[in-house]
Amino acid sequence: MRKQSPSFVFAALLIAAIILFSPLLGAQQSRQQTPPQLQPPAGEQLLLEVHAKGDQIYTCKGDAAQFAWTLKAPDARLFDKDGKLFGKHFTGPSWEASDGSRVTGKAVANVPSPDADSIPWLLVNIISHNGSGILSRVTSIQRLNTKGGKAPGSGCDAAHANQELRVGYSADYLFYAPK
Repeated sequence: MRKQSPSFVFAALLIAAIILFSPLLGAQQSRQQTPPQLQPPAGEQLLLEVHAKGDQIYTCKGDAAQFAWTLKAPDARLFDKDGKLFGKHFTGPSWEASDGSRVTGKAVANVPSPDADSIPWLLVNIISHNGSGILSRVTSIQRLNTKGGKAPGSGCDAAHANQELRVGYSADYLFYAPK
């Protein structure tokens, strides 16, 4: 049996480490790419992360001179990391967990999505809590990794006044609570 050189063994171990830890490095890199204006306050820590899949609902609003699609409400289901239904996201904007706890927020910062056809990324401060449960401690939320959901640039005119349009979207919502 031939003896392997120390440099060969080191290279093999290095390659194995890169393969094993690259998914973790990718997740950390994704967190680092969040724009600074969307960072939660320093005294908060990540409580949970869910994935949303649903619609952004728009209404055609305007007057005789100008019409535009205006956001009416989100309508999405929220799923945990295992794909299990966690809750829902709806008018408010509000998020409600399956345990009945609910928060309503107000966007305080937004950044265009890296995907030009998607709704912006957001930082949301919580303005009210209802119920006791997982969301009862949440103080801010990030909306990241958006896909779709953007209002169309046309199709809203006097002939379509007050019509609703649902545009499919997905996003990741990261919930933060005090440390």
